[in-house]
Amino acid sequence: MTDALFQPIQLGKLTLHNRIVMPPMTRSRASQPDDAANDLMATYYAQRASAGLIVTEGTQISPMGKGYAWTPGIYSETQIAGWKKVTEAVHAKDGSIFAQLWHVGRVTHPDNIGGEQPISSSAIQAENVKVFVDNGTDEPGFVDVTKPREMTHDDIKLVIEQYRQAALNAIEAGFDGIELHAANGYLINQFIDSESNNRTDEYGGCLENRLRFLDEVVAAMVDAIGGDRVGVRLAPLTTLNGTVDSDPINTYTAAAALLDKQKIVYLHIAEVDWDDAPDTPVSFKQALRNAFSGVLIYAGRYNGEKAEKAISQGLADMVGFGRPFVANPDLPKRIKHGYPLAAHVPETLFGGGEQGLIDYPNYTSQANAEQ
Repeated sequence: MTDALFQPIQLGKLTLHNRIVMPPMTRSRASQPDDAANDLMATYYAQRASAGLIVTEGTQISPMGKGYAWTPGIYSETQIAGWKKVTEAVHAKDGSIFAQLWHVGRVTHPDNIGGEQPISSSAIQAENVKVFVDNGTDEPGFVDVTKPREMTHDDIKLVIEQYRQAALNAIEAGFDGIELHAANGYLINQFIDSESNNRTDEYGGCLENRLRFLDEVVAAMVDAIGGDRVGVRLAPLTTLNGTVDSDPINTYTAAAALLDKQKIVYLHIAEVDWDDAPDTPVSFKQALRNAFSGVLIYAGRYNGEKAEKAISQGLADMVGFGRPFVANPDLPKRIKHGYPLAAHVPETLFGGGEQGLIDYPNYTSQANAEQ
């Protein structure tokens, strides 16, 4: 039974048809040299518009925010126009879509940011982390990230303004709202986690200081477009891209409480999702529920049954299904009716064209045809 997944839910001013989220997944198909969304991406997202909510792939807020080749931006007029194609296609299918706003911080290479040195909370290089650069072929070339420089106060003010402007650009492009990417080891996460932040000013040291940048970025975006159109993604227990916190339960419960004061519309928790990863403790999920009064979304290794249970127990309001959405554009229908799920082709996840992006079919069966 997956009835709880198919109840409508209010998200700010939006009434969503179901509790299924298509979470952000990098696909690296943006048009070059402008890093702009395109018709191919519009088709891809529109095919998946039966999700209660789509959150786009990470979308850089500035040229310095780019970590990987061929990812889209949302800071130029060309990029805004490209995203309009996507939002119009999704809305034509009665879908709802948020843009995930992204600055990678230190998780990049000068080849991806015009030869500049990356910026971060601190001048600490992420260890054993690679990104891909455009090496002139259809196959990305993977290179080690480089050492960043510590952001100055002027850098911090500039990036906050870039987030604010990106939120306004997203609304101009027709998005229903934005999700701040504060997870997976990228810039915001580099300020939050204790082992990636060795600053000695008001943005480093104690927990209150390490959360300050997150707080100021969210405040700027809420001021610009309203809290009912702002969501935030956190990854409390992952150590992706080299960010580690010494006390993640306390850190991220405090982050949830801080975000609740900003009255954002949702909090999106990325759980560890590798095959033998430990489950997020139920006690921690309950603490997050107690700290945050908005819509709570979880993503990571969910199937219909597990998602139904999370919602029925009151721990989650919505659930994201990442990789299953790649190969199953009609995923909500497949979950609802118990249809088998197709498997994605890993080699086509990043870069390329239509293959592995928009050529996965909807499920067809005699029973399906009769509905």
